[in-house]
Parts: sequence; structure tokens; C-alpha cells
Amino acid sequence: MRPIIFLLVIAIVITISGCTASKGSIVILENPNGKGFTMDFKEWSSSNKCELSLNKGDVLQFEVVREDGEIALTVRGKNGSEPYTGNDVRSGIFTVTVSESDKYEIRITGKDATGKVTVKNAGSSAD
Repeated sequence: MRPIIFLLVIAIVITISGCTASKGSIVILENPNGKGFTMDFKEWSSSNKCELSLNKGDVLQFEVVREDGEIALTVRGKNGSEPYTGNDVRSGIFTVTVSESDKYEIRITGKDATGKVTVKNAGSSAD
């Protein structure tokens, strides 16, 4: 009986040690109108996402303030389109136009990252 308990304890320890918890902190605030959000993070190492429903031709405006660490961003539609992928994203403002109406996942990945990313739907590029 004791060898079984011992093996069970070892299996649990190996399983737990294989899991990695996120490091640092992140606060995500969604705009009340549902057209954007802000991610504020400090010494953060993990991945997180937000979703926005967008129409064909909508323009996403990204404002990135990177104080430290590394930031990667991906914009991916549920139907498979991927209008933006960026690794080692630096501070600045840029836009991404989506080519089809879809629900889009905006994923941020940080490695010891401190800073802020603001995303907002600036409306249609035809406006």
C-alpha cells in the first residue's frame, strides 16, 4: 500500500511542477461601449486575450507603451483570418484594418513586460 501512495505523491509533484503560473500582474478594463479595452501590466509573463466583434473594414487602433520586457500581439478572427501578428512590439500607435466581419481575438503575450496596451475600434475605414 505504501509504494502506491509514494508513487501517487510523486506523480502529483511532477504534474504540479509542470504547470506554470503567470508572473506579475495584469489589469484589463473593457470600454463600457464594447468597442475597446486597456491592458495595464507590470513585470508580467503570461498570455491573455480579449474579444471584439468587428465589421468588414473596421480599423483597430493600438496604442502601446512598453516600459520593459517583451510584448507580442496577435489579432485573429474566429473564421481563421489573422490580420496582425507582431513579436517584440515597441511603443507607438498603429492601426489594423480587418477584411471581414467576425469576432476577433486580440491576444497579448508578455515576458517580464511592464506597460500598457490600449485597443479601440476606430470605426470603418470607409468613414
